[in-house]
Amino acid sequence: MRAFLGSMTGRVFLALFVGMVASAALTQWLAVGERQRAIEQYRDFHALERAEQLIMTVDLLSVSSRTDYLKVVNRTAVRLDVASAASAALPQTEFSSALAIRLGDGFRIFPLAERPEACKVARQKNTLFGPAQWRGTCEAMNIQMRDGHMLRLSIMPPRAPPGVSQNAMGTTLIAFLLSIAVLAYLVTRMTMRPLKQLAQAAKDLGNDINHPPLQLVGASEIRQASAAFNAMQARIRQHIFQRTQMLAAITHDLQTPLTRMRLRLEKVEEPELQGRLVGDLSAMQQMVKEGLELARSMDSTESMQALDLDSLLEAVCSDAADAGQRVELAGRSSMALMGRPMALRRCLVNLIDNAVKYGQYAHVTVERMAGAARVRIQDGGPGIAPDQLAKVFEPFYRIETSRSRDSGGTGLGLTIARNIAEQHGASVLLANHAGCGLEVTLIIPEYYVGK
Repeated sequence: MRAFLGSMTGRVFLALFVGMVASAALTQWLAVGERQRAIEQYRDFHALERAEQLIMTVDLLSVSSRTDYLKVVNRTAVRLDVASAASAALPQTEFSSALAIRLGDGFRIFPLAERPEACKVARQKNTLFGPAQWRGTCEAMNIQMRDGHMLRLSIMPPRAPPGVSQNAMGTTLIAFLLSIAVLAYLVTRMTMRPLKQLAQAAKDLGNDINHPPLQLVGASEIRQASAAFNAMQARIRQHIFQRTQMLAAITHDLQTPLTRMRLRLEKVEEPELQGRLVGDLSAMQQMVKEGLELARSMDSTESMQALDLDSLLEAVCSDAADAGQRVELAGRSSMALMGRPMALRRCLVNLIDNAVKYGQYAHVTVERMAGAARVRIQDGGPGIAPDQLAKVFEPFYRIETSRSRDSGGTGLGLTIARNIAEQHGASVLLANHAGCGLEVTLIIPEYYVGK
């Protein structure tokens, strides 16, 4: 839950959900309040009509018949009784003034300070955000009839409506909140999906510069962002292509003069000088060759394919053994992955050659991890100083010990291997082991469903 709320999806969902609930609650409160005011106005008007009817009817009856009649009609919230005693009168109220106008001359109305008992406990049934207190007319007044007889009129609150069970209210509230949650989730998903697609496209771009461009669909802002992303991808692809072509052209053009120089060096008569010059020229040719390989390692034009990692490792180790190198392979990953066959082969060859060249042998172990394969290549060399473990990945960097120019290294093997690994979302780690040389660990993610 914490991870969800910490994500953009969770935050947008929470903001939408809280905002929609608050908006619905405010709307409900305003609607219930307006409904209550309409009910109170209607009840007051009805009470005014009922009071006028009762008074006018009683006025037509004789004094002796009024008591029996009032016993029959006093069954509503408007009651008319015989006044028991004189009470202190108050100024005219809104209701008494309206009733006096309706009754006309001959009737006198005296509002009373004493209110009916029902007014003190008048409460409605609680509703969602609704008022619990009756705020309509609730008062008592003396009515002096045209014959001088005094009656008491009591306007009381209406009877409470039948209650709604708490289970029904709870079910309604839960259904209401669930509907809001579903709506907020759908809106959040619709909003965040283009961002997730853009993030996935950026990740795919890091793994494959030739990944198909994004489709220009959705809202205008999303289409604009997708078009800008596609344009950026095209520019990066063009820059990489131009750089690769430039390096390839330089290294190719250097091959011809270097070959001519080698032929001319054959004519040098002094054997010792000739050997030194040929050695320097061979080192230069090797550097040019490795420079071309470095340029190719940064080019990702080779298509991605489903590969069997075990078969690839067996082929690389078998070729190394046939070439006279001490290479052993142990373990199986039983995993297929998406990758560029030639590039991955070059990565593994460089790591194994590096181990054999500086550590006499290479012990290769492969095992399967959660969603990835781990390839460990261990040699028997002296290892690398801890402060130089990161520097050996820099182009043309050589350690001036056993890993020197004398052993034929150019300082590009690990750089090429790391470039290829990063193009596949993999990582290359170096670690020293006491008494057992350097161990190179290659962790390759499983982009393809394993066997």
